[in-house]
Amino acid sequence: GVPPEKPTNITCWSKNTKDLTCKWNPGGEGESFLHTNYTLKYKLRWYGKENECQEMARAGPNSCYIPKDLALFTPYEIWVEASNKLGTAASDILSLDILDVVTTDAPFDVQVNRVGDLEDQLSVRWSSPPALRDFLFQAKYQIRYRVEDSTEWKVVDDIGNQTLCRLAGLRPGTVYFVQVRCNPVGIYGSRKAGIWSEWSIPTAASTPRNERSGGTCYQKSGESSSNLRRELKQFFGWVKKHAYGCAALNIKLYDQWRVWLQKSHKTRNQNQEVAVFIGLQEDSPGR
Repeated sequence: GVPPEKPTNITCWSKNTKDLTCKWNPGGEGESFLHTNYTLKYKLRWYGKENECQEMARAGPNSCYIPKDLALFTPYEIWVEASNKLGTAASDILSLDILDVVTTDAPFDVQVNRVGDLEDQLSVRWSSPPALRDFLFQAKYQIRYRVEDSTEWKVVDDIGNQTLCRLAGLRPGTVYFVQVRCNPVGIYGSRKAGIWSEWSIPTAASTPRNERSGGTCYQKSGESSSNLRRELKQFFGWVKKHAYGCAALNIKLYDQWRVWLQKSHKTRNQNQEVAVFIGLQEDSPGR
């Protein structure tokens, strides 16, 4: 056997500022034939006594959990000591403020609903984690979603602090699973990035079916109609490119356009059916 090498890569996080969990990597290849003990120690940077973390392996191997009695607005010094029969080694000291490593619970009451008859959109609403409602902070949210028969998630990360998002560019008549997570940024003025929560429980919803994809027979149209279709295709290509995810576009205008398109399409089909019927009547032998 050999003496232990110093542990590395200490990372810590606090759930709602109430506790602290830390993990680390053992130095070298770990125990190397001799049993090695690891002890996480911590103290306030400028004063206070040295403490030892008691709840080992709470978050898996090479981890320790401090459940209470933590100070805010004062940095801690944290390190890990490894020891066996042949010696002792200490990690580098990690200095951190509890407020800089806060994570929280996943958002709850996630609701996913259709947006009227718009076949390529879903509306997502959720509630902020209740444990942080009394804290001064600016939350960030992410959404991820996937179709029912896929394991590939698409992430929308430009949501900001709002608790409502419109997903656009979806497939008509398709079941989607949606999840949301929260990052409590800037608790009491902290300038650190924060740590993402776990994802919420998946919520499922389906987009409306595209009625125009049925077996309707369309008549040939003239050049003006062809130009209109081309303009519409360009418009939708632009909208889907710039309105992906939770867009800051004028959604009302987009909705009005889609509703108008659907109504005009139905009206055009009806007019074509009437024209065909009249043409058949005029061509009948009895006339």
